[in-house]
Amino acid sequence: MPYKYNAAQRHHIEKMKFKVTNWADYEAGLRRRGSLTLWVTPEALVGWRAPRRKTRGGQARYSDLAIETALTLGCVFGMRLRQTEGLLHSLLDLMGLAVPVPDHTTLSRRAQNWEPSARRNRPLPDGPLHVLVDSTGLKVYGAGQWLEEKHSGRSRRNWRKLHLAVDADSGEIIAHRLTDQNTDDPSQVSPLLDQIDGEIDQFTADRAYDGQPTYQTILQHSSTAKIVIPPRVTAVESGDTGPPDQRNKHIAAIARDGRLRWQAVAGYGKRALIETAIGRYKGLIGRRLRARFFPAQQTEVAISCIVLNRMLACGRPESVRRQVRQA
Repeated sequence: MPYKYNAAQRHHIEKMKFKVTNWADYEAGLRRRGSLTLWVTPEALVGWRAPRRKTRGGQARYSDLAIETALTLGCVFGMRLRQTEGLLHSLLDLMGLAVPVPDHTTLSRRAQNWEPSARRNRPLPDGPLHVLVDSTGLKVYGAGQWLEEKHSGRSRRNWRKLHLAVDADSGEIIAHRLTDQNTDDPSQVSPLLDQIDGEIDQFTADRAYDGQPTYQTILQHSSTAKIVIPPRVTAVESGDTGPPDQRNKHIAAIARDGRLRWQAVAGYGKRALIETAIGRYKGLIGRRLRARFFPAQQTEVAISCIVLNRMLACGRPESVRRQVRQA
């Protein structure tokens, strides 16, 4: 190949190497992620039974926090509902607690209308946020693509689209949405921002979110937010009179200095952190949704985000770049 000619004489750029400075604390945090005491909290055991109902209808036996605890165990250890029921039975027996355990049918039914009893994530840090937004696909239960490839037919199975908003400083998931596969990314910016109470200092996303509606939605939430979204290749400046807006400035800067230079100046490289968050989700939780019905799938995603944030709170690596030795 032409790019391999004279490879021995060409200048090679070494890959950047990093060193974790808090390895002892980070390793202890990784071990703590598998501790049952992390996922079965004393608050859940105290509020295991549902409070007395004062309106018409049957009395629930288990609180939403108890259902959340059971579904969390299944999410963390990758178990189905029956195995989750068995694990919870044995765990409570070892603890000597005479409390009932929800069966797999109850878990499946309650997962479709589960609501968090309180904000399960840590409070947002003080000051404006740097929000990163992106989406990814999650497979659903069933053969799906295999049926289409094997029998050349259209399968009734499809996939879901997970939209995430991540805090660039802490790496935590601060907003999420689960939609069908036909939902476009810009339409989910407003629902994601509605879940964020704090002011936004910078909003970073890829070119799929490019467009004036996205800019208007972000500025309605935080009027002073800096928006870093690469314009499409065919984008042109708008002909509005007056000072140029942020999108027009991006287009002009790319035309003047090039796209790579614009990315370095605008800080677009921070967007790699949300790719890391998506990889963390699929690596620890999985690429497939276990629930079959859409309301239960929404609950599964919400609990998965809580699980990832709690794992991240156990310990994060603090890495520094190693200095390259000069020859």
